[in-house]
Amino acid sequence: MHFLDQAKIYLKSGSGGPGAVSFRREKYIQYGGPDGGNGGKGGDIVFEAVEGLNTLIDFRYSQHFKAKRGGHGMGRDRTGAGAPDLVIQVPVGTQVLSEDKEEVLADFTEVGQQVVFLEGGMGGRGNASYKSSTNRAPRQHQPGEPGEEMWVWLRLKLLADVGLLGLPNAGKSTFINQVTNTKAKVGAYAFTTLVPKLGVVRHKGREFVLADIPGLIEGAADGAGIGDRFLGHIERCRVLIHLIDIAGEDPADAYQTVNAELEAYGAGLLDKPQLVVLNKLDLADKELGAAFADELLAAGAEKVFSISGATGEGIEELMDAVLSYLPDRTATETKAAPVDDNEADEASDWSPL
Repeated sequence: MHFLDQAKIYLKSGSGGPGAVSFRREKYIQYGGPDGGNGGKGGDIVFEAVEGLNTLIDFRYSQHFKAKRGGHGMGRDRTGAGAPDLVIQVPVGTQVLSEDKEEVLADFTEVGQQVVFLEGGMGGRGNASYKSSTNRAPRQHQPGEPGEEMWVWLRLKLLADVGLLGLPNAGKSTFINQVTNTKAKVGAYAFTTLVPKLGVVRHKGREFVLADIPGLIEGAADGAGIGDRFLGHIERCRVLIHLIDIAGEDPADAYQTVNAELEAYGAGLLDKPQLVVLNKLDLADKELGAAFADELLAAGAEKVFSISGATGEGIEELMDAVLSYLPDRTATETKAAPVDDNEADEASDWSPL
C-alpha cells in the first residue's frame, strides 16, 4: 500500500429541494386549495474516523465529494425526501485544515469519532405553508437553500506513543525490526526509510506503538533531503527515542544537528522527553562508547543508553525507561477488554468432564 499523508479535496453539501406549487383538484370537491409540499433537506458532509486505515492514498484518486440534494416537494402536501448524508471515512489521526493550511477545522483522534462538517441546505417551503385567511391561493414557494462548499486539506498524523528519530543510517530500521514485528527495509545506505512506519512493541506485559520516520539531515527544515514533512507524525508521541550511530563521525554533532531541526520545526518537539541512545554498540568497544556518552552528556543529554539494534544488547533497559513515560494503559491496550482474575481462574478450572 502506498503511503500518503496529505491530500486536498473539494466538499459540497447537498442543496435543499424546492417547494411545490400545487392546488388540489378532486372530483366532487367544490373548493380546492393549495397543497404543495415542502422540499427535502440536502445531505450533510460527515467525516468519520475508522479503524484499519493508515494512509490517505484513496484521496489521490477521488478529490471531489458532493452530497445529494433534497427531493422536490409535491402536491397533496407531500414533503420531498431528505438526501442521505455523505460519510467520508478517514484514518485515526487525520486533521482537516483550511485551504490555506492556517486553521485546524477538525481533528480525529479516536475510532468512531464523527463530525458533521458541512450541513445540507434546508428544503424550500411549498405554497401550502403560505396559506392564510387573507391569502387563500398563494403561489409563493422557496427554491431551497444551497449547500455549502469549500476546499480543505487532509493531513494525517500517525498516532503513536513513542517516536524514533535520528540521522540517516543511524540504525532505526534495524532497531524497529528488533523490538516489533515490523519488517522495515534495512540497507547500508542513507534514506532506507522513505515513509513513516508503525510497529507494536510488547515488553513486560505492556503494549505501545512505536513510529519510525525517515532520517533527518542538516537543513531538513528548509527542505534538504526528504525534509521535515514527516515530523508531524511524532507530534503526538509522549517520548522520543533519539538514535545516534556510535560508528558515525561525531555523535555529539549528530545529536545537535537533529535537535536543531526539531527546534526549527517547532510544534513543541524539542520540549518532549528524549531518550538519547548510542546505537551499533557491536561495532565499537565499551571504552569508546563511554567516551561518546560523556560527550553527549556534555552536549545536553540527560542520560545516554548504549544498545545494539542488531544483537539486542541494552534494549531491555531502554524499553524499561520508555515504559516510565507511558500512561497506565495505552491506546493499544485499551482495545482489549480487561479479564477479571476470578473469571480467569474459573476458566482454567473448567473441564467438560
